[in-house]
Amino acid sequence: MTNTATTATTAKPNSNSTAPAENSALVSTQGVTTIADTVVQKVAGLATREITGVHALGGGAVRAFNALRERIPGATASAGQGVSVEVGERQAAVDLQIVVEYGVAIADLAKSVRRNVIGAVEQMTGLEVVEVNINVSDVHIPGDDDADEGTESGRVQ
Repeated sequence: MTNTATTATTAKPNSNSTAPAENSALVSTQGVTTIADTVVQKVAGLATREITGVHALGGGAVRAFNALRERIPGATASAGQGVSVEVGERQAAVDLQIVVEYGVAIADLAKSVRRNVIGAVEQMTGLEVVEVNINVSDVHIPGDDDADEGTESGRVQ
């Protein structure tokens, strides 16, 4: 019995030590590349924004905070807003919270976003994307932003 347990224990490390090198572009005999969560988050956020029909990323509070941040000279909005990720050694999972334009077919939009995010993350990072979950939190109606901006500019001259 002891020999069987020893054989099984010896077999496992040998198979595990060769598996990552064969399955991942990030592991080689010359070293290991690790990718920070924020890198995957930004790539996924930018890939999502590229799709026509996505108005914004994030929930209402996040969007309001970033709107204030954009008004500060020199500050920029976060590319990872509305994106959360889990990154492992070889795989990544992405969760998106988006606002869609009114009139866009949400199922088709989600399919396009998924395809673009998976392609961008896998191409840029070498990680396998196992899932992209999309939460549509709001629908943007084009006249809503224009009406708000008109009242603010009318009050202050």
